[in-house]
Amino acid sequence: MEAFLVSTGLVAIAEIGDKTMLLAIALAAAWRRPLPIILGILAATLANHAFAALAGTLAAQYLGGPWMRWIVGFAFLGFALWALVPDKLDDDAPQTAIKSAWGVFWTTVAAFFLVEMGDKTQIATAGLAVRFENLPLVVAGSTLGMMLVNGPAVLLGEKAAGALPLRYIRWAAAAAFAATGVWVLLAG
Repeated sequence: MEAFLVSTGLVAIAEIGDKTMLLAIALAAAWRRPLPIILGILAATLANHAFAALAGTLAAQYLGGPWMRWIVGFAFLGFALWALVPDKLDDDAPQTAIKSAWGVFWTTVAAFFLVEMGDKTQIATAGLAVRFENLPLVVAGSTLGMMLVNGPAVLLGEKAAGALPLRYIRWAAAAAFAATGVWVLLAG
């Protein structure tokens, strides 16, 4: 359960104010179709984070040894610094409504999968898989963390996002990543 709970918490905190959250809000504002958008986010996140966790699990198997603890620990400290950098939504957000629910779903899947590539939550998922070596629980936890943030972002739209104190949330995410990094370095 530790792998699941830590993955859920860290990814949820890191996702708040992230560019994929901004994408979720933009998709909701443009298309006003919350169910296919939420399902598209779920599908894209499962695929993306399964890929990341698999890469992390393989790295843990082939790159074992005490130095791996240092790599993972310092990676999380790097995530802490990265979390302090605000994300900005690209200008290529959809501007027109797509009428088909399937069109909204598949566009959301493609956009979310691509935007999540190399994102801090994806890389954190790989790091968590290295730390816990439990692919199913890390993927389930990181996916739940993403959905806990992006589901409400879709449902509440831009109004809720405008009211969130994103600077303080970024600081909380940075503190969570830093605490995880220190924990990995000290506890192994």
